[in-house]
Amino acid sequence: MARTRLKVLSTLDTAKTQYYHFKAIIITGMGLFTDAYDLFSITVIIKMIGRVYYSDHHNGQNKYKTPPVVESALVAVALIGTVIGQLVFGRLGDLKGRRWVYGLALLLMIFGSLGCGFSICIRRACVLLSLGFFRFLLGLGIGGDYPLSSTIMSEFANKKTRGSFIAAVFSMQGFGILASATVTIVVCSIFRRAAGPDNHTLGQPPATADFAWRLILMLGSIPAALTYYWRMLMPETARYIYTPFGHFTCIYALIFFVI
Repeated sequence: MARTRLKVLSTLDTAKTQYYHFKAIIITGMGLFTDAYDLFSITVIIKMIGRVYYSDHHNGQNKYKTPPVVESALVAVALIGTVIGQLVFGRLGDLKGRRWVYGLALLLMIFGSLGCGFSICIRRACVLLSLGFFRFLLGLGIGGDYPLSSTIMSEFANKKTRGSFIAAVFSMQGFGILASATVTIVVCSIFRRAAGPDNHTLGQPPATADFAWRLILMLGSIPAALTYYWRMLMPETARYIYTPFGHFTCIYALIFFVI
């Protein structure tokens, strides 16, 4: 058994770059793309929330602006969930396997994105509390995707191209940030034209603005849902099967936490 294990690992290290390597880059990279979209889109959404839910502030400087405490809380709650998700899902990935836990983290991301858009109620306090809750769940899924994407790509890659392949996966974060900004601009432009000038009467925000920010957040579930099917078709990594599980994924999670 030990000889077979060494032979398999040696074969993986010296294997030529093939189609499945690039397929793994795309599949794992789409996870990082979605992570960046979900994490960074909130910065613009907070501006829209201030426009919709803080129009009652009579102070000219603070009117239509989300208070710094609320803004910090909405950003921090997702990051807290990310840290927890990295450690929890990283360990589960070592115990249960990369593929199963990978899919579970992605389902959390899909549910969290849709939940953010469906934030219940129309009252300000209720909307912000439910949004914070679903942002936390979204953070858990993102936290699981971070270390598992690195681990799966490193276990699929050969010794020569491992570093460049992992770098290619994480480069998708930049495209995710760009996509979040682009989608926000497009959606806001469409709703602004559809609303017309009448909805700006007396300085009130358009009624459709409340729907616009929800739609932007919910669109983050589309790339995650499209990738889920491909992820479930991915086999378990041979390195995990032929190597006694260790703490590699947890180490990746701790590295990201420190960084």
